[in-house]
Formats: sequence, C-alpha cells, structure tokens
Amino acid sequence: MEQIEAQALAGNELSMLAVTLLKGVIYRETDARLWSTLLELQTQLRDYMAVLNLELVLDEAEGYAFLRAKAVAEEDTAPKLPRLVARRPLSFPVSLLLALLRKKLAEFDASSGGTRLILSRDDIVELLRLFLPAGSNETRIIDQIETHANKIVDLGFLRQLKGSSGPPSYEVQRILKAFVDAQWLSEFDARLAAYQAQLAPDSGGIADASR
Repeated sequence: MEQIEAQALAGNELSMLAVTLLKGVIYRETDARLWSTLLELQTQLRDYMAVLNLELVLDEAEGYAFLRAKAVAEEDTAPKLPRLVARRPLSFPVSLLLALLRKKLAEFDASSGGTRLILSRDDIVELLRLFLPAGSNETRIIDQIETHANKIVDLGFLRQLKGSSGPPSYEVQRILKAFVDAQWLSEFDARLAAYQAQLAPDSGGIADASR
C-alpha cells in the first residue's frame, strides 16, 4: 500500500513538473521545493517529455530549467509532430537589445563576483544609444525602449524589480545565456555591424525598426 501511495505521489509530482514547464521556466530561486522535486525526478521527466518530442534543458549551476523542441535531423523522414513550444518572432530592436543584454551579462560575469546583474532603465538606454539615430527625440526614444524592455520581461529574459518609485530597474535573467550562446556571442561584432547598417539614416533607425 505504501509503495502504491509513493508511486501515485511521484506521478502527481511528475505531472506538476510537466505542466509547470509547459507554461514556462522553473527557477531555483523562486520555487526551491519544485526545483528540488525536479532534480529528484529529472530522469523520469526527460522520458515523460520525450514522448511529446520535447527535451528538458536543466542548468543546475545557474538554477533554471525549461523545455524546448527536440532538434530534427535533416535525414529524418518521419512525419513532423506539431510544435508544443511555439517560436516567437522578435522585432529588430528587441533582438538587438537581447544581444546587448547578453554581452553585458558576459562582461558582468567576467569582472564581478556577483550573480545578479541589475540595470536601470537609463542603463538600458545607454546600451542602445550607439544605435540611435542622431537628433532623436529623447522622451520618445525612452518610451520606445521601455516598450522593448517590457517585451523582454514578457519573454522571461528580464525581471522588473518592484518597490522603486522612479524609473524602472530590471534584473537580467541568467536563462538568457541558454538562448544566446557563447558561439553566437563570439560573432557579436559582425552582427552589430549588420545591425548598424540597418540603422543607417535611410533605414529610419531603431524607432522605425519595429514596424
């Protein structure tokens, strides 16, 4: 009887993990109990999600876990399954800001002993200032950058900090490292050159890039 109850409990916990991950990311920092359960049941969870053509990405050092669709080999002739984890198209300025935040996180890790990268709204504006067209309306630019930052909050790569009465501050979520990897970052300068070409005067600048 005790064995049956234990199996039922494990099954319930596995289902809870699966449902939570299908909705988003599990962080060690925000749910220590669920994180502990995830570490205990990760082998079963991987098998469980493989049936849905999903794989578990688990980073114990950084403290996050999420699901992504399994890569399909080009020679694989099996029928393609519908995607449970949808791809989200990103506007140009959001993609640019994600790249700049990833670079900032790499610099922070290399030069600081801390684990939390906190940026003010003004810090984020300064990250993008190099790519703003000359003579831009400052107030309009700040409003647009806040909109892009809020989109990244929705994506889960930034967390807006509460309790501040002034301009917002954000924590860069370390899960960003899993989506913008070291190889991509090594090509960052070349990518920025391409970005700057798009931001030439006849392109309309960052203000128009999201249209």
